[in-house]
Amino acid sequence: MTEQSDSRPDDNGLLNAQVREAEEALTKLGASDPELAATLARVLGVVASEAARTTRFARALAKALTPPAQTAPRSAERPRRSRRAPGVIDPFAVLAESGETGLRSSLSELGLEQLRDIVSEHGMDHDRLALKWKDPQRVIDRIVERVESRTAKGAAFRGRPEQPALRHDEAVGPAAEDSST
Repeated sequence: MTEQSDSRPDDNGLLNAQVREAEEALTKLGASDPELAATLARVLGVVASEAARTTRFARALAKALTPPAQTAPRSAERPRRSRRAPGVIDPFAVLAESGETGLRSSLSELGLEQLRDIVSEHGMDHDRLALKWKDPQRVIDRIVERVESRTAKGAAFRGRPEQPALRHDEAVGPAAEDSST
């Protein structure tokens, strides 16, 4: 690897120490896995040569290797729906256990703010209107509609679970009767 002529003397000493450390690490790795050590050495050589040759590549490489905490603004780390509390029930689990009527019954026992929490937690306000609604029944209808829609999504590829069972029973039923007679 070549040294850059515009580097300061202090930087050169640090760079030389880091190159020696990398060389020692590759040598240690070469003792246990020579093929991997050789591959890493070739990759590092190509990357370093290209970074020395192309300023744009060197900048892109430096940016990619910078830890995300230094480049990402603090606001991006915040969760998107941090203003609302999590929902008190999981509408998907309630629908699976007790169907639409059970879900509607469970939702009707909740207050408007609790319903809004569920809408917010599960991203059910796609048109940005549901959290503004004052009528709890309207919010319940939105939750039920979105839960049913998401639950049914992809059903065409899964098939209906009861159909294969019925076909299987029909196919097994007559065969069992023939073998017993």
